[in-house]
Amino acid sequence: MSYHSQCSEEIIEVVPEVTEIFGMFDVADVIGFGGRFDFQGIKKRARNTHRKYDALLDKFITERKRSRNKRKLELESKDDGEIGKDLLDLLLDIMESETETVAEVKITEDHIKALILDFLTAATDTTAITLEWAMAELTNNPSVLKKAQQEIDKVVGKQRIVGELDGPNLPYIQAIINETFRLHPAIPLLIRESIEDCNVEGYQIPSGSLLFVNIWSIGRNPKYWENPMEFRPERFLEPRSEGGPIDAKGHCFELLPFGTGRRGCPGMPLAMRELPVVLSTMIQCFEWKAMDSDGHIILNEVDMTERPGLTTPRIHDMTCLLVPQIDLSRMIHESSSSN
Repeated sequence: MSYHSQCSEEIIEVVPEVTEIFGMFDVADVIGFGGRFDFQGIKKRARNTHRKYDALLDKFITERKRSRNKRKLELESKDDGEIGKDLLDLLLDIMESETETVAEVKITEDHIKALILDFLTAATDTTAITLEWAMAELTNNPSVLKKAQQEIDKVVGKQRIVGELDGPNLPYIQAIINETFRLHPAIPLLIRESIEDCNVEGYQIPSGSLLFVNIWSIGRNPKYWENPMEFRPERFLEPRSEGGPIDAKGHCFELLPFGTGRRGCPGMPLAMRELPVVLSTMIQCFEWKAMDSDGHIILNEVDMTERPGLTTPRIHDMTCLLVPQIDLSRMIHESSSSN
């Protein structure tokens, strides 16, 4: 097994463990003397997961240091200029720098590990969860899937693969993503802390209180959504009697998958550019046939049960048989030739 394949498997195993533990209810948190006890074994699980995650991040950093040293030797022997660097390279450059003027805070490996952990749990995992829910809903709603395929065929055609510039011209795909955000927000609760005493709708909230906004419940509330349990992307394309169209950028409080205000998710612009392209490509290139744990094609609806935790992935990973709908090798070859 290659290094990258092994790391991918370890990430797939560890990241869900972290998000599940983060979102678990710990009885010890609400019992005055409970801090000394581990009634549910959560602390033990957290320590074990921390050790696995720390070992994985150590492997990332050690492997990158090894490859950096190898590249330096090659550059010195060839007398070439510097090659491109990614974020991890830049952070290691700062950490290894002996000058104090590079950064106000001395970067350590622990700082780098914290950043990588945040990227994996708060970006990679949530994006994957959204895509999986979208494909599950499309599998259960073939009429919606057919409309999405027709839009892609009309805008992109069958001679090339969907690209980033096609995103703004695929409004139905964007509506599918918004509808997925509504029913299956990757982060179901927004957590904030009040900085001063305030009164909201008659409720007195003391300073220092932790506040939980249940955006999962808001997205299914019939007060704000007609037939809320129905997966119907068209609702985001229909005119509203009040205000403009609903978007997921934090301006409409009925739909807050990224939060809102100064504490909104900084990864929103990337996600909103990335998700339409990836979902469109998945729909354009393959026919998806959901399968059960025994490898049989599911003829009825896919199970939509959620798993509790900080995020809301499916309780069972979605397994599919992919049937190519286009000649990918030819498209990739033609795309490479034209560039």
